[in-house]
Amino acid sequence: MTNASFAAIGIQEDLVARLSEFGITAPSPVQEQTIPLLLEGRDVLAASQTGTGKTLAYLLPLLQGINPEQRVVQKLVLAPTQELAMQILREAERYGDYRGIKVMGLIGGAAIKRQIDKLREHPQLVVGTPGRIRELIGLRKLKMHEVSTIVIDEADQMFQLSGAGEVAKIVSSALRTRQLVMLSATIGPETKALAAREMKNPAEIGIDPGVMTAQTLEHHYVVTEERNKVDMLRRIIRHYNPKRAIVFVNATEDIAEVEAKLNHLGLTAAALYGDADKVTRSNVLAKFRDGKFRVLVASDVAARGLDIEDLTLVVSFDPAFDAEHYVHRAGRTGRMGKRGLSVTIVTEQQTFIMRKFARELDIQLEERALSAGKVLPAEEARRPAPGQGGGSSGGQRGESAAPRGGKTVRTAAVQPDTAGARPAAARPDGAAVRREPQHGAGRAPGGRSGAGAASAAGGGKARSSSAEREKNRKNKGAPKWLKNKTTGGDGQ
Repeated sequence: MTNASFAAIGIQEDLVARLSEFGITAPSPVQEQTIPLLLEGRDVLAASQTGTGKTLAYLLPLLQGINPEQRVVQKLVLAPTQELAMQILREAERYGDYRGIKVMGLIGGAAIKRQIDKLREHPQLVVGTPGRIRELIGLRKLKMHEVSTIVIDEADQMFQLSGAGEVAKIVSSALRTRQLVMLSATIGPETKALAAREMKNPAEIGIDPGVMTAQTLEHHYVVTEERNKVDMLRRIIRHYNPKRAIVFVNATEDIAEVEAKLNHLGLTAAALYGDADKVTRSNVLAKFRDGKFRVLVASDVAARGLDIEDLTLVVSFDPAFDAEHYVHRAGRTGRMGKRGLSVTIVTEQQTFIMRKFARELDIQLEERALSAGKVLPAEEARRPAPGQGGGSSGGQRGESAAPRGGKTVRTAAVQPDTAGARPAAARPDGAAVRREPQHGAGRAPGGRSGAGAASAAGGGKARSSSAEREKNRKNKGAPKWLKNKTTGGDGQ
């Protein structure tokens, strides 16, 4: 980290004092590089990991360049999602209100008539999503002729959600002399093409090639069977015990089920859907920030750009669609130099995805196993304990694994808890039926009169009881309708 101060890179004294009130005393590297260029009026294309202070890197120069006496829109910030737009708006209000700068948010999902009414109050800084901004420009309610700077935050995601054409129309509606700034964790071809077409001699601020995630982040994955994923998720959250955590789920239709099962297991959770209305999304995020619940279950779109304080754990219930999505998921934690952990739950067949991400992002993405209340490197968890000789005794829970067909069986990571299971089944004559590790399955028929039949009967009951308990355990967190559906026909 550098020893430069905000004053040394051109930020005015009152803003420096305001920053110190919130514990921000020195600029991050991206802020140190970006702020002087923006104050000079240069066009800027900046690539930086999420959580490195990109928002203040452009907001401080924007606020410093606004004339509060001029009652027109002077600066415009575009964000890909409602949540990110509202976060930027809160930061702008935090540092701009006392300067007399009026900030306004224009996002889709809100009542457009009310937004038109508020535009008559002449905000100087507007933060919004592309669809609503373009609509208001088309209605001639948002005037762009005095806009001197346009910032496109999370540019790559913007083009994925809205298309480059929508953003290009907004940019072209302003004067050619305007300043254009684009920031993103990843710089894709559409971003580069728009920069080449619309920017004048842009200054490029980059990160080391291949270093796409913050250095303070740890990246792990655990292997389990599909049917045990919720149990593995529970164990991960219980073990790391974070104040807050985000769980990413790929399929929208699976979000409610994961949320319901976590709540049933005593881990307070709520869901965030990409297609939820503005009020619902705002309420969920406000409760999450206030600690009303512990786990936010969300899709990639819903959680894009979220900045949640004290978020130390991100779990991918399903592996990310690609390396770029992985970067944005992991980037919700480990922000502004703080430590964070990203854990992905995969099946044996999905482990190749983890190797692919590690290679493409040049990160240490390591397998871990939960064993005896500890998180261990997978190889260590599979190593037999001294004296076990590679086998497992009846008191063990499969925390060692044996090779099978050239592959390693990761039972440490997949075995569900078996606490509470009875060690032996009752036999009709009152004796206990015990499985013997070496001889039970291969015992020759015969023996004492009637003993073989009694043992077989007792063993059948034991297996039936064990199967029933296993079924109940798997359905433990299932919604009520699903439990009823899977109840056996005998009414038990």
